[in-house]
Amino acid sequence: MEITAQAVRDLREKTGGGIMDCKKALTESNGDFEKAVDVLRKKGLAAAAKKASRLASEGLVHSYIHAGGKIGVLIEVNCETDFVAKTPEFHEFVKDLAMQVTAANPLYIKREEVPAELIEKEKEIYKAQALATGKPEKVVEKIAEGKLEKYFNEICLLEQHYIKNPDVTINQLVAEKIAKIGENISVRRFARYQVGEGLEKKHNDFAAEVAAAQKN
Repeated sequence: MEITAQAVRDLREKTGGGIMDCKKALTESNGDFEKAVDVLRKKGLAAAAKKASRLASEGLVHSYIHAGGKIGVLIEVNCETDFVAKTPEFHEFVKDLAMQVTAANPLYIKREEVPAELIEKEKEIYKAQALATGKPEKVVEKIAEGKLEKYFNEICLLEQHYIKNPDVTINQLVAEKIAKIGENISVRRFARYQVGEGLEKKHNDFAAEVAAAQKN
């Protein structure tokens, strides 16, 4: 099958891959554009894995304010060189990650940061829920593990689905950006603030304390 220059150009614009890499991917996929994207993505992930151990001490701290000042996010994303940190592409990427934190409200960057006691507590809840519906004990563990994976997908930034493209996780997005830029990139930390968050609980706790004191 003949691979046209236009097809190579389109694939390069979509993925950021090199001309020869795009041509090879289209050849491997027999001209199927979406399969070629998958081929490049897999190769990009492999390339990113090789760079992941390299020190990323430069980068950018970005602030994003949303909903008329109701939600604010601070995020630090690191790369290897100051040159890359100053590029419009990197700035846009960090902004996209800040918007992800704003919209999806992750609690951690990756699952390794989730406290073991929280994981165990959630797992016990899922097991109890499964048993309550009459599921046999031999499948309860698998059900709990499946729900735990979904829980990680919700609370860990790198495992969330990208709000601009739900077919891609943030981890995959970072890996693709590493492959395109040629430097290691890591999300170091973030903080998310929402007006009034937690105040209702504190108010209810205080009201309960007052009511208990009055009874005594």
